[in-house]
Amino acid sequence: MHLFNRIKFSTPESVELEFTLAGIGSRTWALIIDYNILGLSLALFIFIWVSISAQLIDIGLEIFGTGFGLWMTAIAFLSLFLIYTGYFVFFETIWQGQTPGKRIAKIRVVRDDGRPLSIQQAVLRSLLRPIDESLFIGALLIMFNKSEKRLGDLVAGTIVIQAQPVITSANLTISEEAKLFYMSLQKISDLSQLLPDDFAIIREYLQRRNGMSNKARASLSIKLSEQVKSIINLTIMPADISSDVFLEAVYLAYQQPEF
Repeated sequence: MHLFNRIKFSTPESVELEFTLAGIGSRTWALIIDYNILGLSLALFIFIWVSISAQLIDIGLEIFGTGFGLWMTAIAFLSLFLIYTGYFVFFETIWQGQTPGKRIAKIRVVRDDGRPLSIQQAVLRSLLRPIDESLFIGALLIMFNKSEKRLGDLVAGTIVIQAQPVITSANLTISEEAKLFYMSLQKISDLSQLLPDDFAIIREYLQRRNGMSNKARASLSIKLSEQVKSIINLTIMPADISSDVFLEAVYLAYQQPEF
């Protein structure tokens, strides 16, 4: 296994994107964080369940007989399983492939083509997690699989990549106007909706724009700007900010630590 394995995606816009795979170290760190949060959640549920179930069982035994206790135990185990699997499904769905642990570790789950994963894929990954963690099957698959996939990734058609983009580029220049505007942009837009492949398309345009004709550059700049505004829910923008300056500001704002 390479320390910094790379993978390439081809987007519908015919742009080739390259990302770094998360690797077992980052994934383990994210899992430790998630399991600490999950452990506290399960402990809280058990505490609440024990507090209320004693009274319910006493009442239920009088009404339904000895079988009621078994039903309560089955419900408890089912609830624990739903919390365990639901934690990963919930966060990976609403946070576009990230759990709290993955956010801290700066990694993200995406489809094999680089697009956001679906809820069905999140469910598959979560249901197969216990198998992956049995006898370290998932860790072994990650280490000896070129795409660094565990069983859940192989079945769901997903891959885990580094969410932190490359910050610098020798072929990219940022205007002073964009450097002033990007801080305001963070306050008036939701940059968390911007995915790594969206960012990479912006970066590639900024790198290649000087080699385009004026007409092609203006057309593509406006098109990308409109798409990005829609993604980050930006409805109002200063009239004196051009499309190129806006995209430069997005490039800068996306990379800030608070994002």
